[in-house]
Amino acid sequence: MVRIIISLGGAMTDSYPFTVFGDEFKGKRVLVTGGTKGIGEAIARRFVLSGASVATTARSEAAHGQNSTLFIKTDIGTARGVQNVVDRILQEWGGLDILVNNVGGTETKAGGFEVLTDEDWQRILEVNLLAAVRLDRAFLPGMIERKSGVVIHISSVAHRLPFPNSTLAYAATKAALTTYSKGLAKAVAPKGVRVTTISPGFIETTGAKGMIADISRGSGISEDAARQRIMDMLGGIPIGRTGRPEEVAELVAFLASDRGAFISGADYIIDGGTMPTT
Repeated sequence: MVRIIISLGGAMTDSYPFTVFGDEFKGKRVLVTGGTKGIGEAIARRFVLSGASVATTARSEAAHGQNSTLFIKTDIGTARGVQNVVDRILQEWGGLDILVNNVGGTETKAGGFEVLTDEDWQRILEVNLLAAVRLDRAFLPGMIERKSGVVIHISSVAHRLPFPNSTLAYAATKAALTTYSKGLAKAVAPKGVRVTTISPGFIETTGAKGMIADISRGSGISEDAARQRIMDMLGGIPIGRTGRPEEVAELVAFLASDRGAFISGADYIIDGGTMPTT
C-alpha cells in the first residue's frame, strides 16, 4: 500500500520524490514507450500520479505493482510491434493526447565502430528512430484533427558527445531523432501540436546501476569509484552527481503541461552540466 502525503494541494508518494497535483493531467490519454524500467517507468508513474490514463509498452512484462492503465507487451523496434500498439490504443481509447517516445538503447560490443555490422546498425536504427517515426505517423493525424497534442522524444546527450566505440550507432540514431524532431515540430506547430526533445545525460537507472556494478566487479574497485570512472569518461558532471529518472520525468511533465504551451521544437539537455556548450 502506498502512503500519500498531502502537501499544499498536491501529493507525494514514498516512491516518488516530488510533489504531484493529482488532477494535473486528468482526462489525458498518454503513451510512454519503454515504460517499465528506468526513465520510462518514472515518466509513466508521474503521469499516473497526476491523473492521466497511461499506456506503457515494452518487450518485458510490467513490474509487479506498476500502475499503468494499459500495458502492451510488444517489440516496437519492429513495424509489426508498432502496429500492435497503434491498434490497441485506437481500439481502447481512440487516440492520444500525449505521446512520449522514450524507448531506446543499444547492446555494447567490445571494440570500435568497426565491430558494428549492417544488422547491428539496422536494429539500432529501428529502435531509436523508426519506432518514434512510426508512432508519430499513426497518432499525429488525430492530434492535428483536434488541434491539440504533445509529442516528446527522449534523445540523449550522446548525439552531441558520441564515443568512437560500438555505441557510435546509438549516438548517430539519437542525432537523427533529434533532427527529425525539430523538423516535425515546425510542420505541426501551426496545427496545434507541440513537439519537443529531451536529451538526458548520465541518469542512474537500473541499467546504469548494473553497468556500475559490472565495472566495480571487473576492475576490483568500489561502486563509487566505478560511478566516478563513468562520469570522468563523459568529461565530468559539474553538478557532482548522476541524475535521477524522476528528474527527467518532471521535465517531461512540464513540457506536456499547459505551463509549457509556448515551447515547441526545443531540445532540452538535462545532464548536470556535462555538455560544455549547448
